[in-house]
Amino acid sequence: MSEGVGTRPGSKTRISTGLRGLDEVLCGGLTPDRLYLLEGTPGTGKTTLALQFLLDGAARGERSLYVTLSETADELRAAAASHGWSLDGVELYELVNEMGLDPDSEQSILHPSEIELGETVREVIARVESLKPDRVVFDSLSELRLLAQNPLRYRRQILALKQFFSRRSCTVLMLDDRTSEAGDLQLHSIAHGVISLDQAPREFGSERRRLRIVKMRGIKFRGGYHDFVVETGGILVFPRLIAAEHHAAFDPGARSTGTAELDLLLGGGLVPGTNTLLLGPSGVGKTTTGVRCMLAALERGETATYYLFDEGLATVLARSTMLGMDLAPHIEAGRLTLTQIDPAELSPGEFAALVREAVEERGSTFVAIDSLNAYLHAMPGEEHLVLQMHELLSYLNQTGVTTLLVLGQHGVVGEVRTDIDLSYLSDCILLFRFFEAAGEIRTALSVVKSRVNVHERTIRELRISAEGLRVGEALTDFEGVLTGLPAYRGRVAMLRGPDAPGDDA
Repeated sequence: MSEGVGTRPGSKTRISTGLRGLDEVLCGGLTPDRLYLLEGTPGTGKTTLALQFLLDGAARGERSLYVTLSETADELRAAAASHGWSLDGVELYELVNEMGLDPDSEQSILHPSEIELGETVREVIARVESLKPDRVVFDSLSELRLLAQNPLRYRRQILALKQFFSRRSCTVLMLDDRTSEAGDLQLHSIAHGVISLDQAPREFGSERRRLRIVKMRGIKFRGGYHDFVVETGGILVFPRLIAAEHHAAFDPGARSTGTAELDLLLGGGLVPGTNTLLLGPSGVGKTTTGVRCMLAALERGETATYYLFDEGLATVLARSTMLGMDLAPHIEAGRLTLTQIDPAELSPGEFAALVREAVEERGSTFVAIDSLNAYLHAMPGEEHLVLQMHELLSYLNQTGVTTLLVLGQHGVVGEVRTDIDLSYLSDCILLFRFFEAAGEIRTALSVVKSRVNVHERTIRELRISAEGLRVGEALTDFEGVLTGLPAYRGRVAMLRGPDAPGDDA
């Protein structure tokens, strides 16, 4: 990708596309007074993007022209109204109306396509010369292609239009629905830049939409695919997260989890700029432990965001309150944001954008994702999802955020397994296991990895009750705790429930 702008002296360096996310992908917007190709199959959002481009120009006092061969002006106004827009500041020009369908207007001496193509191009030129617009959208090239019926004639007419526009101070978007033969790159070579829109249906959930800058002469841009959605109000583009672009100064000192024994196990507590993986079977206490750690951060005055993929908000709030961890005051004070996520409706790029918003706009220094299972399983067709997660975690680490990741395992006692291995992405791993002792199912807790602290290598018992979360002494008199079926070698005082008599194991 080359650097520079390539605009004439005295002209603006860049102009906005009308979409903040797309401007970010383009590292500032489009070079003005150039011709661009916006391509995509029907339904990808080309018309919506084109309207946003023109409306942005109209809002800046520029003259905007929409030339349509494929949709009527009424259809365009209806599409704009569905987004809550008015096209009063945009000139709409229909090249094909009911007169063009009159059988009496057909030519008998020359081939109709030659007459219609020439007249179409002349009408476009005449309208542009009379209005002198700053921004033009031509919708769509597939209609010109059908009129030309010949690749050479079609290319010649596109070049003629490009040459005409180059002598006018206007930026042009030409829309194309990819009806040409596969591998036909004529338009790519003619256009100054090419923006490609894609959509892919999935077996369950909404379709995925993404865009890619195929080429853009004279400017730098962010390569690769970028997720986007079409919502009421327009298109939202989520630029691909590049962790290397984000750094922040922060204090790397360990922070307490709110439980002294857990701090000892972790070698001092949780460290900002690192992520901790809470790994274990369902029901073992991962979410409760995560909430306890988050509550300690909130009580220190930090701002936190908790993303729920599995449980409902009401369930988490009710259980936390029952266990003596009332989150409501922190939500009311604006220090805590609990966000319930529907992974079937969310793309990886959109989730990364949500996290960036929490960190950069709301100032969150503690982020929890509960759980990764639902997030990863809901997008089995998404390639390189683990790489995207790696980029997201690198971003959180480099901005000084304390991150908790919850990952459930299959199985209860004995052998357990994980569908996907994310241990190499984690700075610290807190391992949860069920084990049986004295006729009771208990929970063992251990730290099996830490990149930043000298941690205990012991196994402690975890007990969750109405009194909250308690971590006991090291289980030094048991062997095989992590197998789920330990052998008892001595006498260790086990944690008891509040109503349980005695201290025996």
